[in-house]
Formats: sequence, structure tokens, C-alpha cells
Amino acid sequence: MLKRLLRDLCPPLLWRAAESLRPRVDSLGASIAETDERLMLLAGVQAALSVRTVDRVRSLPDVGFRVFSQFDEDGIIEWLVANLPGIPASFVEFGVEDYSEANTRFLLRHRNWRGLIMDGSETLVERAKAHRLYWQNDLTAVAAFIDRDNINDLIRTNGFSGEIGILSIDLDGNDYWIWQAITVSDPWLVIVEYNAVFGDLRPLTIPYDPWFKRDDHASHLYWGAGIGALERLAEERGYVLLGSNSAGNNAFFLRKDFFPLFEQRVTDRSARPSLYRESRATDGRLSYIGGAARRNIIAGMAVVDVRTGQTMRFADAGDVYSDRWKQAMGAGDRKSTRLNSSHITI
Repeated sequence: MLKRLLRDLCPPLLWRAAESLRPRVDSLGASIAETDERLMLLAGVQAALSVRTVDRVRSLPDVGFRVFSQFDEDGIIEWLVANLPGIPASFVEFGVEDYSEANTRFLLRHRNWRGLIMDGSETLVERAKAHRLYWQNDLTAVAAFIDRDNINDLIRTNGFSGEIGILSIDLDGNDYWIWQAITVSDPWLVIVEYNAVFGDLRPLTIPYDPWFKRDDHASHLYWGAGIGALERLAEERGYVLLGSNSAGNNAFFLRKDFFPLFEQRVTDRSARPSLYRESRATDGRLSYIGGAARRNIIAGMAVVDVRTGQTMRFADAGDVYSDRWKQAMGAGDRKSTRLNSSHITI
């Protein structure tokens, strides 16, 4: 409609001239985007060469850097992979949207790994396929709404059964239940997004719901699993926690048979709480609630303690934050006290 209005307002000659320039403008935009990506890759390669020289770290964020990842996952992954000789050069990642921001894209571009990516949006997956990296690399992109009944078939039919290098899970929903269901792949490294609002003292997750959508709760804070639930599942599956990213939302698990390679290399292998404030008010705008105060917003929502199998209200789960996490989240608590009645409590 706006285009038609502009065409009606512009003199015909001016409009035709503007239209004739459009292919050049589009081409220039594409060239700028390609140049930006090459510069990002160049900087990433230099950072990768630097972290490879690091033998020991206090915690994983010490080697973190960002090229295509949301936070500092690219650097952490690079350091782990560089210290895992013989790791299979393949990955599976789901919950990638259009793959412009992902945990494995730097691996794909820098190390030329082969990979399978999946997302529930067909539009976003088609956008990923339209990018030049799709033909320049051995990448398979699949549009699918993932549940625990179809995940193994999706991985198997797309050729990623058996040992793979990395499994990365970011569904903002049934993450715990999907990892629990995967049996056809045997990854060396597993990266799972955790919901720090659920704390670190109890193994909590949302109940399984194949149709779960994060935005069904207006705050966007009710989703996924806490780090305690994922650590318990990792133990059951033969993995050990190496730590988290600096933002406190992605946990890194290593298969236990490779743990001796890192036992003396990472001093602090605990996960961090998140300090970012992504909560939403009822009108959809950011409400900037931080720290432990986020718990109040979803206090009435159901959670499952995976140790006991008990389903309860989050408010009835008792103390869920360790003293360490409480101390780290203190600034978030102070800021949250200034917020108003636009908070959501269900």
C-alpha cells in the first residue's frame, strides 16, 4: 500500500528512475552484507587462533567470543573442539530460526563441519536455505515442529545417526524432554539452553506439552528446564557439566569418557545465573524485571521435579536459588523493586 501511495505521489519519470536503481541498490546491500560476514569471520579466525593457545581456564567464559552466536558460545565451542582430538566434524542444532544467529554457524564457516539444522518455521528455514552458505557448505535445513515422538526420525532420516560432534538444543520449551528422548545420536558435546529463573537447587522443568509455545505466557519467562534438571539428565545419559556461557543461559555437557581431557583444565564448572532482563509486560513491551523477582511472575505455573516426578506450582518448589546465585542476582533484585503494576503474575 505504501509503495502504491509513493508511486501515485511521484512524477512518472522520477518513479521510473527510482525503480531502475533498485537492482543496483539491492546488489550493493548484498555486497555490504557479504563484506561484513567476511570481516566477522576474519576476526573470528584470529580469536580462534588465540583461544587455542589457552591450556587452562577458571571457567568457560574465559575463552568466550562471539561471531554468530548469541553471546560468547563461539569461543567456548572453538576451545572445546580444539582440545578434543578426533571429534566428529558434524553437528545437529535445532531452534535456529533463520540461522543468522546460532551456536554452530561459526563451526560451519570456519571449520567446514557438516550439519543438520531445524526450526519450526518454514519461512525461516527457507530464508536459511536462500543464503549462500547453504550451497557453500554441507548443510541440511529442515522445517519441523519437534516433539519427543518425531525427533529420532528427523535425525535418522537426515543422516545424523551415530556419533556426532555437537548436539545443540534451543527450543525454548520442551528442551529437557527432547534431549531425554534422543537415542539415535551419540554426541561428544551437548549444548542446552537452560532457564535460570528455575534456579539451581532443584531439578525443575516445565511439564511435557507437544504444542508448547513460549509466548503462550505473556512474560516469556515460562519455558524450558532449569540447570538442575539438565544436570540430572546429563548424569543419567553419561555426560558431565563443564560450565555455562557468561550470560547464564547455555550449558555445556561433555561425554564422560572424554572428561579426563578437561578435568584439570576447567576450575569452576558450575553454571551461572542469567542477569539479562527479557521479561514482557501484558502489552508485549519489555518490563525489565531482573534477578530472583522474575520468579514471582510465573509463581503459579506448573513445574515438574524430575527427581521425584512431582508436578507442583513453581511457588511451592521452596528455595530454588543458591546463595551464590542470589549474590550474583542481587542487582537484578534491586532494580526490580522500581517496577510497577504492569507486571504479570499468574
